[in-house]
Amino acid sequence: MKSKVKITVVGTGYVGMSLSVLLSQYNEVLAYDIDSTRVDQINNGESTIADNDVSRFLGENNLSLRATDNKDEAYKGAAFIVICTPTDYNIDNNKFDTSSVDKIVREALSANDSALVVIKSTVPVGYTEALQKKFNTNRIVFSPEFLREGRALRDNLEPSRIVIGSDSSESRRFGSLLEQGAIAQNIQKLFVGSSEAEAIKLFANTFLAMRVSFFNELDSFALSAGLDSRSIIDGVSMDERIGAGYNNPSFGYGGYCLPKDTRQLLANYEKVPQNLIQAIVTSNSTRKGFIADEILKKKPNIVGFYLLAMKEGSDNFRSSAIQGIMKRIRAKGVTIVIFEPSIVGGRYFSSDVMPSLEEFKRVSDIIVANRMSDKLSDVKTKVFTRDIYREN
Repeated sequence: MKSKVKITVVGTGYVGMSLSVLLSQYNEVLAYDIDSTRVDQINNGESTIADNDVSRFLGENNLSLRATDNKDEAYKGAAFIVICTPTDYNIDNNKFDTSSVDKIVREALSANDSALVVIKSTVPVGYTEALQKKFNTNRIVFSPEFLREGRALRDNLEPSRIVIGSDSSESRRFGSLLEQGAIAQNIQKLFVGSSEAEAIKLFANTFLAMRVSFFNELDSFALSAGLDSRSIIDGVSMDERIGAGYNNPSFGYGGYCLPKDTRQLLANYEKVPQNLIQAIVTSNSTRKGFIADEILKKKPNIVGFYLLAMKEGSDNFRSSAIQGIMKRIRAKGVTIVIFEPSIVGGRYFSSDVMPSLEEFKRVSDIIVANRMSDKLSDVKTKVFTRDIYREN
């Protein structure tokens, strides 16, 4: 019987939690997080993220997974140390805040003299190569993830591709471990340079943001001209070169990845001529302004915002587009109320969070919903949404 590979996963958000579950099917996984609450959740068989597949696997599968907040324990004896900590975008210096990754790489290399350190956190192009030179080692590689919120484990089980920024034997071994945990067959694997792998991540997400922006601007045109958006989108999407995916209008692209990844790619273009990348970033702000103006045209006294998360199945409303609409409307002096069950407490950014959905629906003159819900069907005449296809 083959012995299980010891793997440490650092960070237990969407990437780290789903990856820990995937790899712990056949390997011995230790999840390391400085948040003791998350550590306790994992050790109690609970998910740290909103993901039905993760919760199901934790409850039904015999996983070799435990968690710790002890740094020394985390790094000792691991064959692979996988970094999945957040890298928020810093608008002051136009780049990702990679300080958590910097710290973990330094600690991991110092505490373990043989492990391959795999960076899953999104980083600027050229970051991994710079670290390799700084520490004079080839034990640091970058491997991007391509996960959707609410479907993080599913996208690990059925990956569109596995990309690793190295062609070393240990990198290929790590790729085989990812493939081993998946249920998909014949997964495409790509072994490239570290900077190329970093670029793949940023360009892929920026393309998705561009597609969202395109259909949002189509919808803006249709709304302004009194045309039926669905008819136009259906006709455009029938072209097989365009297709029907990612074509449901929204208030803008949001969530954890697309806003920051597009900005980082734009920053990487500092010395390269471009127009399109800037337009993608600008388009998202323009769309939010357009939507806010459309709502304000109706002259509401009280505007209700139904859920702040970007989409159904997600518990993350950081950088969600609907919050951009909310800020613009509040700036005009309009009263705002919010229905968001995940917020504990009665206020959120100076607005009332209402615990009762029925009371929320009663007091709102207009209910703003990025995605329509059956729970609003009884007040659908009040609802402002651009959700055409009832899908994320």
